[in-house]
Amino acid sequence: VMIYNLLIQPFIFFFFIILIFREYTVKYWRALDVTYLKACFWITENNVQHSLSQTTKTTRKPYCGYTQQTLSKREQVEQESLLAGIQWPKPPDGKIAFEQSTDPAQSDFVIVKPSRFFKVGDQLEVLVRMRDFQGKPKQYGGDYLQARIHSPVLKAGAAGRIVDCQNGLYKVFFTLLWPGEVKVSVSLVHPSEAVQVLLRLREERPDRVYFKSSFKSGRYSETTECNVCLPGGLPVCNFTDLHTGEPWFCYKPRKLSCASRISHAKGGYLKGLLTPEESLFFQSDVNIKRPILSSGPDSVIVNMDRAEDPSASPSGYYYEDQWRSRTHWIHNFNKSDEITECLQGKVIRLFGDSTIRQWFEYLTAFVPDLVEFNLGSPKNVGPFMSVDLKHNILLKFRCHGPPIRFSTVFSSELRYIANELDGIVGGRNTVIAITIWSHFSTFPVEVYIRRLRNIRRAIIQLLDRSPKTVIVIRTANVQELGPEVSLFNSDWYSFQLDSVMRKMFSGIAVHFVDAWEMSVAHYLPHNLHPNGIIVKNQIDAFLSYVCPLQT
Repeated sequence: VMIYNLLIQPFIFFFFIILIFREYTVKYWRALDVTYLKACFWITENNVQHSLSQTTKTTRKPYCGYTQQTLSKREQVEQESLLAGIQWPKPPDGKIAFEQSTDPAQSDFVIVKPSRFFKVGDQLEVLVRMRDFQGKPKQYGGDYLQARIHSPVLKAGAAGRIVDCQNGLYKVFFTLLWPGEVKVSVSLVHPSEAVQVLLRLREERPDRVYFKSSFKSGRYSETTECNVCLPGGLPVCNFTDLHTGEPWFCYKPRKLSCASRISHAKGGYLKGLLTPEESLFFQSDVNIKRPILSSGPDSVIVNMDRAEDPSASPSGYYYEDQWRSRTHWIHNFNKSDEITECLQGKVIRLFGDSTIRQWFEYLTAFVPDLVEFNLGSPKNVGPFMSVDLKHNILLKFRCHGPPIRFSTVFSSELRYIANELDGIVGGRNTVIAITIWSHFSTFPVEVYIRRLRNIRRAIIQLLDRSPKTVIVIRTANVQELGPEVSLFNSDWYSFQLDSVMRKMFSGIAVHFVDAWEMSVAHYLPHNLHPNGIIVKNQIDAFLSYVCPLQT
């Protein structure tokens, strides 16, 4: 009894005290751990917030798949050539005040030799002179311009070719393609100072559009941030595609496994990316897509007589609201039965973003016998399928893989175009149309080059085994811009990506629908999703490749 009272009983009492203390201690530290995670990394259950919400750079090591590419010597040379081809003139070193930036209201253009006797096929030259907000001539280039000629009565229009003299002067060349009075329009999309801000954002802030994925097991779910490049410091799920090597990462859920991912979605857009001084370069009614007026005549009269026309620019033009290509014959498919006859017995596969989804929507709505089959897909996301059993036509749309800024896409439906092409047999009754550009505008160009390289490889292999397969590339298009949209989807970003795409697919047996010039040349306001008449002209050009004129 004495031994029990002196030794064992105190030991038992002390043991229970330890158990109680341990229980409360574990709960405390668990709560503290969760609080620490929420405070430091902004990752919470059933919610995602961006871990780089401040404009200051992170010091954590990034998970950037695009910087870890292993390129062959040939690929390295090509990539360097592509990047050199889109280098943009830079302003002088040093900080440039807003008053010294380009003012479209004080800039002007003049038609060189406006009284000349012009013929259809002649070249028209225009000189654009830039001035700053103090009225002083600019001494350097780098402004991003768009220009077109047009005849409103004829519903005719064509894009111009712009040459930067890098001294504040720009030359614009137009090919005169129809008779009558032809007007010149020039607009400043971004001043050179704004372009340098866009360039910095593309290289330093690829996180300014971020994504999220949901993970689920039973009733429990978590959502974490995803991107091509993630700051280190937290465990990640590596969803890099095994076949193409396309990098994609998500922060690992705290309790669930990486294999429990069920969906992908756009997370959001970062705010506060610009300094107060930089924001002055992005003002809707001041220096974003503002017209530059002529200091003299803004039109010329073109005679019906035809001159020699050696110019390869532009690729086409509008006349009476119909697109006329200068490289191939275009038939106007004005009746639904003409489209049915063209597509009879064919499988048409559309890959890309919402701008080519417009083709699916147009064809399904215009051709009565094409009936959409309900796949239960989310609206505007897909995949979508329309079928004409009577004429044996199958039309399908599928969005490209990440980064895709759609609303929720099921992980099982998130496919890379290259992998889809590898699974297609091809042949004379297979038609493929591809567009991929808009969702890559916030990333370094190397990310886009990698994607196109994989798609190009898959196209070459498909044409090698099935050379009669028809493959059409839809180019990028211009869109309406404001201060916020410019930082994520500027026409300057799209123009650079479009230039890379055209070079990478040149020399391959693919066809181009020049949506860029089709949107620049038209009189309707610019729109990310072009108006129906522009889409109709794109479809006419597309189907003219599918069913070329029989000679």
